[in-house]
Amino acid sequence: MRFLRTVSTRRLLAIIAGFVSAIAAGAAIAVAAAGPGPVPTKTSLARAVHNALAAPAIGGVSARISFTNHLIDSSDLQGSDPILSGATGRLWLSSDHRLRLELQSDNGDAQVVVNKGAFWVYDPSSNTVYEGTLPADATATQKQTAQDRLPSIAQIQSDIATLARHANLSGAIPSDVAGRAAYTVRISPKHDGGLLGAGALAWDALKGVPLKFAVYARNDPTPVLQLKATNISFGSVPASVFNISPPSGAKVVKVDTTSTSAGAAAAARKAKAHARQKEITGAAAVAKRLPFTLVAPTKLVGLPRRSVTLLNWGGSPAALVAYGQNLGGVAVIEQPASVAKSAATNTGQAGDRRGLNLPTVSINGATGQELDTALGTMVRFTRGGVTYTVVGSVPAAAADAAARAL
Repeated sequence: MRFLRTVSTRRLLAIIAGFVSAIAAGAAIAVAAAGPGPVPTKTSLARAVHNALAAPAIGGVSARISFTNHLIDSSDLQGSDPILSGATGRLWLSSDHRLRLELQSDNGDAQVVVNKGAFWVYDPSSNTVYEGTLPADATATQKQTAQDRLPSIAQIQSDIATLARHANLSGAIPSDVAGRAAYTVRISPKHDGGLLGAGALAWDALKGVPLKFAVYARNDPTPVLQLKATNISFGSVPASVFNISPPSGAKVVKVDTTSTSAGAAAAARKAKAHARQKEITGAAAVAKRLPFTLVAPTKLVGLPRRSVTLLNWGGSPAALVAYGQNLGGVAVIEQPASVAKSAATNTGQAGDRRGLNLPTVSINGATGQELDTALGTMVRFTRGGVTYTVVGSVPAAAADAAARAL
């Protein structure tokens, strides 16, 4: 959580987009372009998922991929960043979990290579290579068969029923994806979804591999984020594909992952200790522990105040004030301006503007920054030594109005 609170905006967006790409790549994505072909037999979502999980493993994947990113308006971008502006590229995945991913742009190719326990990531916008060693898998010694891990249809149906209490599910829609029999499922929030419209996933009915992943904004049929492959072949991938070196002349940054296991254990112990401590909530109780005056009106832009919680923000007390419900609500974080400035300096946020410039906005005379995306808005401004961050899956006008009402 500390990383999410201190990482720069551009870096966080790139990580999120990259994480989505990595998930789909690791699952061995397949063709997503529409085309004539067979349609599978209609069946229940639980059975379709069960069959996908039980499908035989594949020997490897070689694919051409397309990544679409309309999360941020292009007018806010400078240059060409394959993560923030979308790109085409290539993917290779071997049966022994080696991976190579390329996303191409006018400024060079962004690359990710995982090979024999080591990895490197190349960022063309800064001509930087990040190198490291993958942490050891603590569960590698556990022997489980695929059948042991495979849930029953009844178990899957129970999980689907639980999810359906909070979201609308389309079921397994028989589809024709790139000439392959496929199933597509679409999920959308039932209530208070904010700007989020839906998510969609298509997978091969026989091989069980994902074909396409997409996220949609409310009332927009065009995906905001989408990852798909435009060409695919299955089979072993030559080792030479992964035995490549980073671009010469690039700056090299070593990433230390040796303490990952110890760090995770320490974090778990800290989380347990924190759980034993009584959480401080309520406007009056939180206000007493802040070094500044808490601003927490009972209503904000028509939304009732739901909760006030004390935060430990890098060793300094801060407040989280929540309004409304679910994704349709708004959250306000209040912290000393000195703490917010220190976090931005330590993570390089002040100078991290090569690919993304945040527009400024006036909040009752104070100059703030605004990140307006298709799925939500963030507004940050400082007043009287206190930094206020307003976040919500709401349009920019609503976030601005909430900030000005503080």
